[in-house]
Amino acid sequence: MSARTTKPHEIVEQALALSRADGCVVIADEHSTANLRWAGNALTTNGVTRGRTLTVIATVDGKEGTASGVVSRSAVTAAELEPLVRAAEAAARGAGAAEDAQPLVGGVPESPDFTDAPAETSSAVFADFAPALGEAFARARAGGRELYGFANHELVSTYLGTSTGLRLRHDQPTGTLEMNAKSPDRTRSAWAGRSTRDFKDVDPGALDAELAVRLGWAERRVELPAGRYETLVPPTAVADLLIYQLWSASGRDAAEGRTVFSKPGGGTRIGERLSELPLTLRSDPDEPGLECAPFVVAHSSGGDQSVFDNGLPAHATEWISGGVLKHLTTTRHSAGLTGLPVAPALGNLILDGGEDRSLEEMVAATGRGLLLTCLWYIREVDPATLLLTGLTRDGVYLVEDGEVTGQVNNFRFNESPVNLLGRATEAGRTEKTLPREWSDWFTRAAMPALRIPDFNMSSVSQGV
Repeated sequence: MSARTTKPHEIVEQALALSRADGCVVIADEHSTANLRWAGNALTTNGVTRGRTLTVIATVDGKEGTASGVVSRSAVTAAELEPLVRAAEAAARGAGAAEDAQPLVGGVPESPDFTDAPAETSSAVFADFAPALGEAFARARAGGRELYGFANHELVSTYLGTSTGLRLRHDQPTGTLEMNAKSPDRTRSAWAGRSTRDFKDVDPGALDAELAVRLGWAERRVELPAGRYETLVPPTAVADLLIYQLWSASGRDAAEGRTVFSKPGGGTRIGERLSELPLTLRSDPDEPGLECAPFVVAHSSGGDQSVFDNGLPAHATEWISGGVLKHLTTTRHSAGLTGLPVAPALGNLILDGGEDRSLEEMVAATGRGLLLTCLWYIREVDPATLLLTGLTRDGVYLVEDGEVTGQVNNFRFNESPVNLLGRATEAGRTEKTLPREWSDWFTRAAMPALRIPDFNMSSVSQGV
């Protein structure tokens, strides 16, 4: 029997029935994707794919403690199922006691749709988007612009079953739209991106209009030296910085003195004020338009996730509340070690608390400063301060007396997102955004633009 003819809930049940381990977790992920790509104002490729990944986690109790073994494979047939389960059991028996061992989660009601067929995407998701894209091509062609980019829609149905009785299911749609506009001579380039669940709330014509304005700004070039500049950091760049901050917010690492959230002399900085602005950084599985899994799905242990926590409910969490650090990420194991509450990381991130002011209004209120488009090649320099470095990309613009007057050269920056929150003097309107740097891993974000009075452009970059 092929992988696709066995229903996902059935293969979960079969794997659990085959298990001889003391505990077992089975995760079946049903993937489907649809995509469009275009270049030079014309579609180039489109496609639809389907697939399944099966992960079996076996736990074995021994004299030294409980060990875990994890094996994941794609396109598993019925004949390959038992060897996969046995491989996970063998991995558990060959491993030492797991430091993060906890009793498997139990007692959660079964998802009512656990036995339903997986949700799937198709080219129909672009039914309204594709004609609008064609119209954008025509306008760009008439305006002397060339559009390049892609639209991708993925739908993952996750089925999670355990030997303790959990039967949970979550459908996660993820859509991304990225568009570049270039002048015919390739000397000017601008980028815009959007995240979406279903491509019903994205308008390629609006993106083209935005890019046309930016290409117009770039007709005048201004060379600026490295230095500290008042800078308007747009939502996409704020998202990239704060997602990295979330990934670095391990409660255990902070308690052990290894991160920016460690308190000098011991403990964590929970309870400390990080920003004078009333900013709240939070995650919520029920956030409208940014919904994510309401329970832990961990295909491996490490960092701030544990396979033993699979199925653990994930609740709305404020990481920063009104400018004050409130929570750090923990598993059940690391929460026990640190005395912090259990706070698993979630699949979205929202920053609230700014004014209801658009980025355009923030530009109009700027005497002289820089307006960024996005950041890329972000890397960590110092975990103790969470100092990051990276490059600006696809447009840094000079603002003078409330108007954009030209495009300046790109820069390398050196900044800590934690420090930026402390120095920000204004936050604008929170809006859904696409984190450009991390869009392969994290797309569900809503952020305001931030005004930073002294953003550190540490050197001039020749990047585009």
